[in-house]
Formats: sequence, C-alpha cells, structure tokens
Amino acid sequence: MVFGDKKINEEKKEELIRKKAAELVRLAADTVIINMRFMDVAISRFNCKDKLNLHNVATDGENFFYDSGYVLNCYLSDENSVTRMFLHSLLHCIFRHYYVGERKDIDEEYWDLACDIAVENIIMELDVRDFTLDDDSDRMQLMRGILKEVNPLTAEKLYRYFLVNPLSKADKLKFEKLFCRDAHFYWRKPETYELSFQAWKKISERIKTDLGTFSRASSKSESLLKNLVDTTAKKYDYKRILERFVVMGEELKVNDEEFDYIYYTYGLDHYGNMPLIEPLEFKDEKKVRDMAIVIDTSASCMGATVRAFLKKTYDILKGSESFATKVNVHIIQCDSEVRSDIKIENESDFDKYIAHGKLTGYGGTDFRPAFEYVDALIDDKEFENFKGLIYFTDGYGIYPAKAPDYDCMFVFVKKDDLKPEVPWWGIRVELQEDYILEDEEEVHETEGGS
Repeated sequence: MVFGDKKINEEKKEELIRKKAAELVRLAADTVIINMRFMDVAISRFNCKDKLNLHNVATDGENFFYDSGYVLNCYLSDENSVTRMFLHSLLHCIFRHYYVGERKDIDEEYWDLACDIAVENIIMELDVRDFTLDDDSDRMQLMRGILKEVNPLTAEKLYRYFLVNPLSKADKLKFEKLFCRDAHFYWRKPETYELSFQAWKKISERIKTDLGTFSRASSKSESLLKNLVDTTAKKYDYKRILERFVVMGEELKVNDEEFDYIYYTYGLDHYGNMPLIEPLEFKDEKKVRDMAIVIDTSASCMGATVRAFLKKTYDILKGSESFATKVNVHIIQCDSEVRSDIKIENESDFDKYIAHGKLTGYGGTDFRPAFEYVDALIDDKEFENFKGLIYFTDGYGIYPAKAPDYDCMFVFVKKDDLKPEVPWWGIRVELQEDYILEDEEEVHETEGGS
C-alpha cells in the first residue's frame, strides 16, 4: 500500500513539473512578444512540445521541444534562462540555421557553434532586461576579439572565419559552454525542411519590414537587422546567372529529342537494315560563344581574388554544356585605361591564361574605356553574336553615361556593408567573401543600381 501511494505521489509530482514547465514556456513566449512585438507571427508558428528525457531544449524548424525537468532546473538557476532559451531557438528558425542545403562537406561543429554565437550576440545587443543572464559579461568579454574580425557578425561569416582561424580545443569548449543554449540534433533532416524553410523565409522578410516601425527595438538591434538582411537576400546560383550570357548556336550533334527510335528499329528489322528515319544531324543548343570578361586591375582589386574569380567562372563554363567547342571570349584588363586584351578561342587558350596570365595596371578605376573598347570590337565585327560583358570590380569608379546595347554584369566580392551604386542597366552580383576558398557558387543578385 505504501508503494502504491509513493507511485501516485511521483505521478502527481511529474504532472506538476510538466504544468509548471509549460507555464514557464508560455511566459517566455509572452515575454518575447511584449519586448519584441514584431515577433508575434514567428512565435505563433513555433509549436511548443514537452519531450520526455530530452534533457535540453531543441528545435527542428517546426517545433520548440523542451524537457520539463530541465526547464524547471534552468529557471531555478536564473529566472530569465527559459526566455533566453526560447528566444535563442526562435532566432535559429528565423535565420534558418537548421538548414544547410546541399552542403554535405560542412563542418557541423563549427557551423553549430557559429549559429549559437550569432544569436547570443544579437540577444545581448538588444539589451533587454528580461533576456539578460548573470554571466553575459563573460560572453561579451569572449566576443570582443571576434567582433573586431567579423563585423557584422552573422553565422555564415563567423563559420567561415572559424574555418580559416580554427579554435583551440580549450577555446572551443569555452565558447560552447557559454553560447550553446539548445541541442541541434534535429537539424539537417531534409524530410521536413521544404515547407518550414519557405514559411520561415516569409516570416523573416516580414520581421525585417516590421523591425523599423518599433523604435525601441530598432535602436539596439543592428545585428538583428543585419542578420535579417543577409537571411532574406535573394540568392541565386552563379551558374544560372551565367546563362544570361549564352547564345544559340548550331552544333553537329544527334538531336535525340526529335528522333523516333521506333521507326528507326522497325526499318532495320523488316527492310534489310534500312532505317525508315535518319536522326537529325544538327541540334540548336545554347552555347557560350561571344562574350567579354573585363577585370578591374585597380589597386583595390587583389590579384589572388581576380585569378580565383576567373578560374571559378571558367570552371563553371567548362564544366557545363554551355561551353562551345569554338568560342570567342575576350579577357580585358582595365583600370583607368585598357591594359591588355587576350582572345580565348578554346579550352586550351583558357588553361594557358589561367596558368600564365599576368595582371597589369593598379591605377584608378574608370569603367568607360572598357566599354568603349568593347563597342569598338563590335563595330569591327570582332564578335559575330555578342551576348554580354562581365565586369569584375570593386564597384568604385566612373560608369558610362549611356546604357550599352548588350547585357552587363558587375561582379563584386562582398567584404563589407558598403554597396557601390551601379547604373540602372547593370546587373549587380555580390559573391560571398570566401568565394575563392569554397566550392560554392551562391551569390546575391540585384537588378540595376538598387
């Protein structure tokens, strides 16, 4: 009988713990909304679920899982800890940290740590009393060195910084102890990502729009806004952008799409190896034939970055079916004047240029001479069907007053928040800062000078 009473008491105790934990989580959500009203839509999507034996809190992009006993113990140690955990996991979803796409080679430990540091930095910067913890000063002290190197601090930037500047084992453990506030073992599970990814993307865009209307939040939310800008930026595959510079050309190739193998084999079987239909010999395919790549060789464009951009562009073209056997690509170097022009007619020419080409110039930047030079080449019939021009530059220079008769893409390496204006007729492309380090062609693209 005593054993039965003990069991009943244990069950009541567990029920009380679950109820108290649920109240604390609801209170945490309300506290976030009170202090950050623009988070209401995000919180309404965040399903809170008690998960037994989790011994932590976690999110999978759809739910906020919590262990009742763990939540209660955290609250007893610091009354703001539950709100801090809730907001921490919520920001992971808003910035879609749980999703890494097709990047199979990602270092999960550094990515997870970078995401934790990024959201904790945002929360501390907000300087809201209901979000603060007693040991935040320790975190801020540890962050000072990183903020000097990575600014603005986003998970993506910090992750790449860690790849180049790995932490010692001791420092890594120190960061994890202070910044890791939830478990990430539900991350990178693709079966539920498509719907949640799109939903959180819309929520992020709305929060970015609403953020400016709340003066209290916007005055101390520079990191939050910059992370939202980075998260909501339209991202494109560099390969697809290069498709703007392809032209139709007739290739000597069997056109399988217009060839009926039924009639062909029927004739071979019944009429003495005589096919009833022959395959079409020619097929129109989009091929890169006539284009120009202009390299800004002013002092602000470093040689290693330029070479890396050329190699990346070449590898994309050569690795796809869009690179014709015979091409007419002019690689032009220009600072304040045209310094050189190398004509590329085949893959061998490109290989030689990448291996042995030298950069010349390093003066000021003036875009006009390059456009005048290309216009002269077109007038001289150097190009049979000129499609467009790719200009790799830092963006600071004198642009032509008149729009050219062809497409023009201005390619920048994204190093800071400075965004040089480009003319309305230019296609602006920002490559990621570590574009030369990783095999990744994700870029930000904006039409015109916007």
